[in-house]
Amino acid sequence: MKRYFSILLLMASVSLCAQVHISIPDSGSWSGQALSPYVGKTVIFDVPMVVCANANGNYVVSPWRRFQPESHGVMGSEEYNETVRINNSCMFSLSGVSGYHRCGEKIYNLKASVTSTSKLTMSGGTWRGNTRADLEKGIPDLGDYRLLICGFNLENYYMTWGSMGADSYSEHQDQRAKVSKALAKINADIYGLVELQQGDEAIAEIVSDLNKNTVGRNYQYFHDLGSGTFQKVDFVYDVNKVEPINTPVATDVEVQNRKKMVCFREKATGEKFIYSINHFKAMNSGGIGRRVNESQAVIKLYNSYRQNRSIMENDLLIMGDLNCYAFTDPILTFTEKNNMIDLHRAFHADSSYSYMFGGMASYIDHAISNETLRRQVTGMSAYHINSDEDDKYTYDKSSDLSMFRCSDHDPVLVGLKLDSTLSQPIVPYVNSLDILEKKDHQLVIQNAYEPGLRSFYAIYTVSGMLQEQQEITSLYHTVDLPQAPGVYLLYIYYKGTAYPRRIVVR
Repeated sequence: MKRYFSILLLMASVSLCAQVHISIPDSGSWSGQALSPYVGKTVIFDVPMVVCANANGNYVVSPWRRFQPESHGVMGSEEYNETVRINNSCMFSLSGVSGYHRCGEKIYNLKASVTSTSKLTMSGGTWRGNTRADLEKGIPDLGDYRLLICGFNLENYYMTWGSMGADSYSEHQDQRAKVSKALAKINADIYGLVELQQGDEAIAEIVSDLNKNTVGRNYQYFHDLGSGTFQKVDFVYDVNKVEPINTPVATDVEVQNRKKMVCFREKATGEKFIYSINHFKAMNSGGIGRRVNESQAVIKLYNSYRQNRSIMENDLLIMGDLNCYAFTDPILTFTEKNNMIDLHRAFHADSSYSYMFGGMASYIDHAISNETLRRQVTGMSAYHINSDEDDKYTYDKSSDLSMFRCSDHDPVLVGLKLDSTLSQPIVPYVNSLDILEKKDHQLVIQNAYEPGLRSFYAIYTVSGMLQEQQEITSLYHTVDLPQAPGVYLLYIYYKGTAYPRRIVVR
């Protein structure tokens, strides 16, 4: 029997009109066409609606967040096709909204009149989650880290007016105010910055503002002796916390000044890691094969650099705007062909994003580690101060000087607790999750049990509704899958680590 949210039908005692509480299956199989009988009537949704688009005050809502399919699966795969189906299953334009609301905010008990099967007019409901006030409380929880690393595309932080970025000194000062507030709020130990103007002028201004707006920090940058208006990537670091072993090295395959790495030593412990910050070619600049070339160039540079006598370090963190989705060849070059870990998926499975395009969330701002560093990563998250914002709040379109919408990309944050004794390849605790070909909808969780330790599994819908959570009590633990067809997220919690897996129920 399929599982549904509660369905209620309330009849007004003295009216011929019915006020219907709409329940929606959580498998993505529901369609807005189901509202056909209620056109011209008022309904209340028992499932929270999430804002998927908000450009210029034009709101689009759906029972589930819409994601770029190639962030969930290889094109043409089952996961890809399922994401496409869910994306297309139901969307509604929503009028009658008061105030400003960000993408990702949810409306609970949405009361709306049904204008058509794709148009609603809001008359009531409770907004909750992902608000500016929520984000102003601080960065996401990254665990018990000692070093905070930030990768951030600043969307053309230039000081040559009218080329790219700001069109005037006045516009740049507004851009500067927003960016400086965001960077100070993050308060990272190391920043890898993308879309900077070449030379020292732009990065020197950023560092000056950081040192003014943070307490106890002493940020510095690397002089690159370059000049001109073209983009570069670069590092900013707090000399109180870390020191570079030497100057950054770079590869100019496909693009110049946009793939750099340097080895940092943590002063408190003497531990080291290699940080690679990158900005791959834009999606509209040649085929995806050119970005594969860039991935290969980063790996080649790393393999050479790490063997330098002054470095002798394996731990690697790759960050930056790689201009491609998780299941495209440039990223698979890292993850599938070179056994690296996509930290977005390792910590957040299918819910991770840092960028919005066409009403679909995705991440092209990556955080990828090799196996030896993975155990030293305490947490990872995008900080959603930009992607969920209406574009009208950019520095050149409004007087809003808050940190919000300082760029079109979210900053991506990684917490590190470096410990060379943990720098061993990870042997996954969960060796396999087999979906058994049985009629009774079962799978078996293997090797996630150890006597004396408690481990659990939890199954969530793609919209975040908890379906089931139980303790794992044997080496081969049988799990009953949900009956409703659709895509679900299975999390296994073992020895302090969450292992996410995606399952499809037919």
